[in-house]
Amino acid sequence: MFIPQLENLEKLVHNKDLDALDALLSPTGRIQNRKSNFKSALMLSAHNLKHLLKIDTVESDCIVLNLEDGVSTQEKPVALRLCAYFLSKIHQSPKKIVVRINALDEGGLDEIAFLNAYKPDAIRVPKIKDINDIHKVLKVLDENIELHLSIETKQALNNLKQLQYNNKVKAVYLGILDLLADLGLSQDLLVPENPTIHYILAEFLLGAKSIGAHPVSFVYQDYQNMHEFQRWLALEKMMGFTSKGCVSPMQAQEVISCFEIKDIEIQKAKYIIELFEKMREQGITGFADEKYGFIDEPIYKGALKIVQDR
Repeated sequence: MFIPQLENLEKLVHNKDLDALDALLSPTGRIQNRKSNFKSALMLSAHNLKHLLKIDTVESDCIVLNLEDGVSTQEKPVALRLCAYFLSKIHQSPKKIVVRINALDEGGLDEIAFLNAYKPDAIRVPKIKDINDIHKVLKVLDENIELHLSIETKQALNNLKQLQYNNKVKAVYLGILDLLADLGLSQDLLVPENPTIHYILAEFLLGAKSIGAHPVSFVYQDYQNMHEFQRWLALEKMMGFTSKGCVSPMQAQEVISCFEIKDIEIQKAKYIIELFEKMREQGITGFADEKYGFIDEPIYKGALKIVQDR
């Protein structure tokens, strides 16, 4: 990504010169990324120029520009303008670009109104509680921008199956640490063997699937402990997850590798699709196959999903 007068931009950011940053902003028509099956949601701090300059080169199929946690109150106005600036320079990207705003009662609605003109692919809203929050967002959010939600309060987890409205919610992200705190549970529970964590993950996954939203599992904060990260990935893949939040490029690479649909799976799916459709023409929709055993319509639909998500 070419950023003109980068040295000048660095100076304006350092001095927190909001008026000068505003003068650089010029909304352009972005071609938005409608991908719904992204795997790695990599968080980048929106106030950090060094992070933002990596958007094009980092190996991740979804970038979350963060305005919330980790961005100080003093840095938030600069971060918002940097989000807008970089969006205006990304005419089209194979990566999904999501902006995580602040809570609705902490300036989030104003941030949405500001960002509408710069057309992020999605806005991710934290601290959601119920359908009333969804209505508030949709009154402000441009209809061409996707709505994503952070599920990190006990109310949101409880109400997850009621949070869909007119198919506007396209993805949900599990904020496990905030959720545990809100539930009054210790973060020491957060180990792959814990049945309470299994229950939370399953409840989140099934709730998301039931409303047609893409479920993104939680961020594992100890980014240097790749062994433990891989253990979480193995559990999540076994449970049915296909996407996870990340805080480092190395985590993002591991997620993509783990959740990537392998060639052998695609070949099997294509074989089942071709065979089922051939048998269906003969009026047969349930039959035994020497290679893969019994094949019926649910098996066929599963194969279709694999090919569509490749």
